[in-house]
Amino acid sequence: MMEVMRSGNSKHAAFWLEVAEQPPGTPHDWQRVFENYSATIDFPSSCVWREQMVAYPDAKVLLTVHPRGAAAWYKSATETIYSVQVLWEFKVLRALLPRQPALIKMIEKLIWQRTLNGTMTDKQAAIAHYEQHIEDVKATVPVSQLLVFSADQGWQPLCDFLGVAVPDIDFPRVNETADMKRVIRKARWILRTLFVLAGAAVGGLIWWLV
Repeated sequence: MMEVMRSGNSKHAAFWLEVAEQPPGTPHDWQRVFENYSATIDFPSSCVWREQMVAYPDAKVLLTVHPRGAAAWYKSATETIYSVQVLWEFKVLRALLPRQPALIKMIEKLIWQRTLNGTMTDKQAAIAHYEQHIEDVKATVPVSQLLVFSADQGWQPLCDFLGVAVPDIDFPRVNETADMKRVIRKARWILRTLFVLAGAAVGGLIWWLV
C-alpha cells in the first residue's frame, strides 16, 4: 500500500481503482503495475489474490496471519487503518474535497467493501470473514507454493520458503500499532488545526463583509 500511496505512483492508484470498479475475476494487465517489481504484498494487491494466481500460476504465496489471532487482528485494524474511515476529522476532510482522489475511492471499494465485505463495523462478522479468508487461501493455493506466516516467526521460515539466505540483520518491525496510532494522532491534530484556521478565516471574512 505504501508504494501505491507515494506521490509519484498516481498511475498505480488509477490502475487499482480500475480493478476495484470491475467485477471480481476480471483479468487485468498486471504488468502495468508490476513491471518493475519481483514481488507484491499487502493491500491492494492481496485483494485480488485469486486473479493473480491465474495470471501467475507458479508464484509463491505468503499468507500472513496475526500472531495473536483474529481478534487481535480486528483490534489492531480498527485502531489504525480502519479508524481513518470513521474518525470525524477524516470524514470532514473527505466531505470537503471537491473530487475524491482515486486512492480514497479505491480503498473504500476494493478493500473495505469487496475484500472485507463491509464487515468492519461488526466485530464478529469481520473476524469470521478473516478466518474464512485464511481457509480459502489454504484450500486454493497448492501446498508447495504456500507459506502461512506470522511476523513473530522471524526470517527463517520466510527465507527457507523463498530459497534465500537469512539476512545478517534483525527482522524488521515496522507499521506496528503504536507507531501507526501516533501518525494518526498527528494527522488528526493537523486537520483540527486547519479546520479551526479555516473557520476563523471564513468568520473574519463574513464579519468584514457585514
